[in-house]
Amino acid sequence: MFDTKFFPGAKKFWHMGKIYDWDSVSVHAMSHAVHYGSSVFEGIRAYDTERGPAIFRLPDHIERFFLSARTINMKVPYHDQEIIDAIRQVMKVNKLRSAYIRPNLFYGYGNLGLVPKVCPVELTVACWSWGAYLGEESLEKGVHTLLLNRRRIHPSQMDMRAKIGGMYAQSNIAGSYARSLGFDEGIFLNMEGRIAEGPGENIIVVNHNTLKTNDETESILPGITRTTALEIGKDLGYQVEIAPITVEELLHSDEVFFTGTAAEITPICRVTVEGQNQPNKQEWKTYEIGTGKPGPITRKVSQMYAAIVRGKETSYDHWLTYVYKSIEEMKKHLS
Repeated sequence: MFDTKFFPGAKKFWHMGKIYDWDSVSVHAMSHAVHYGSSVFEGIRAYDTERGPAIFRLPDHIERFFLSARTINMKVPYHDQEIIDAIRQVMKVNKLRSAYIRPNLFYGYGNLGLVPKVCPVELTVACWSWGAYLGEESLEKGVHTLLLNRRRIHPSQMDMRAKIGGMYAQSNIAGSYARSLGFDEGIFLNMEGRIAEGPGENIIVVNHNTLKTNDETESILPGITRTTALEIGKDLGYQVEIAPITVEELLHSDEVFFTGTAAEITPICRVTVEGQNQPNKQEWKTYEIGTGKPGPITRKVSQMYAAIVRGKETSYDHWLTYVYKSIEEMKKHLS
């Protein structure tokens, strides 16, 4: 039995065209991805709306999914619409009204050399109920982050637009390290010593009614939620800027927040700077961002985002893919 403590609501998953019980094992221990991280994935959210579960910006996620696959020379065995249909099917069989959705393409069992010469490309799609990534209180009270000495992967080394499983080993190490010291999350510098991103989140700073973030040349994955937050900011009447972010700018901004499918819009209210050659964290300096509480612009963007994904702002309805064709179908299926 596989415990679903951390996968609430998960009963079944989709693998290579078939639905399996959650307890099923379908990946061999010698699969290429298990050893080398040769996989690509997407993190997608579905939200409960009056018309049933709606998947946020699904076509954009699928477009990036294929870009990621191309980056590691992976031939996807399904068309984009087939993957969208599989995602809908998984939502239906699990009877979830809101969910975190994880499609995962990986090199399976074949050879175990570094180059997967005869390893088939396999696709799995799963979903489960998942609340706020950094804790339920994080969206309201904000988080305390550690500005790490560690440098994010440079875009000269890897296409940072891709979500490649193996690349997230760096995120795992950094995120675990920050949490082991009592912080909610970490923040990477880039090779140039400027702000990059969190282990799984982009960063937006707010100053003088301007939302500013950096681009992929600054060692970030240009996230879909990041793009969404910028568009919301424009629609709310704020200025938007894309340019490098210095350490001093981050620490002295009026407001700062994370963006990400899992993190959504999470305010950053305190930042501690990891001291160089200072193993004792008591010597590290902590900065309050703005008033030390989530700022008004962050709140407005967050509230608008929450309304959009739940179908309460109809002018953004083009961002929503509904799982069911009609309310009647939804009621019949979920009753």
